[in-house]
Amino acid sequence: MTKRIVSIGECMIEMSGGEDRSYRLGYAGDTLNSAWYLRALLGQDWSVDYVTALGADRYSNDIRAFLDDNGIGTGHIQTIPNRRPGLYMIHQEKGDRHFTYWRDTSAAKLLADDKQALAKAVEGAELVYFSGITLAILAPRARGRLLGAIVKARDNGARIAFDTNLRPALWSSPRVMAGVLTAAASLCDIVLPTHTDEAPLFGDKSVDDTADRYLELGVEEVVVKDGSKEALIATAHERVRVAPPSGAKVVDATGAGDSFNGAYLSARLNGKSLREAAEAAHRTAGIVIGHKGALVDPKLVQG
Repeated sequence: MTKRIVSIGECMIEMSGGEDRSYRLGYAGDTLNSAWYLRALLGQDWSVDYVTALGADRYSNDIRAFLDDNGIGTGHIQTIPNRRPGLYMIHQEKGDRHFTYWRDTSAAKLLADDKQALAKAVEGAELVYFSGITLAILAPRARGRLLGAIVKARDNGARIAFDTNLRPALWSSPRVMAGVLTAAASLCDIVLPTHTDEAPLFGDKSVDDTADRYLELGVEEVVVKDGSKEALIATAHERVRVAPPSGAKVVDATGAGDSFNGAYLSARLNGKSLREAAEAAHRTAGIVIGHKGALVDPKLVQG
């Protein structure tokens, strides 16, 4: 019997490149990127569904076709008339990547407006995955509906994984962001924060502080990423530190953390230990940063 993973969030149109004002159109989004690597690394006894909302326009249809063609389920993507996918452009400035977003009319902002559709989308899932960005784009009541559906899924046996993925520009205030993310994390089995993002908001002085804060909420497994430094994987009974392989060449860091999450979760679902899962996650992220774009050919990470 096929086991089911549900990833919830926003798929956006990505315009990358920019050399000579020429851009390449693609599709990406944090929870979609992780779903991509979950699909790439899990066998056919697993299905991976993406839950979002799109419009009825050409680009929404193209996104559905793109997901279908790559084995990611679209059966629970809602259609919102007169809405479109969000869009962002990546440009280089002073040696770093910068992002400009257009998402005011994004259909994904309404993905949790239909309570019944949301409940059906997560029904029967073995794993439900979402992020701080998923929560940030929703109106307050919609956040409540999403978290309610996640609680019900957990009550029905699903494991819940959450990347806090802090994006201050999407929130009304740091206080609201901290409160919502903390409340959401308290509902989860696995939390995958990034220390350098968390430290300014929560005052964490070390990766251990970040891990301890989530363990104190009752989270079973905390995976603290820290860029090119060691990742810390912590439970109530075990604490493992795993460094990334040396020598990785950075071509484009887009999606590195998302690919790490997808690879880590897939390894854990396949019964790997905390250390083995973190090693697999670092390997995958190391491959992804060596290529342009968040989504690399699945064959590159399957070896």
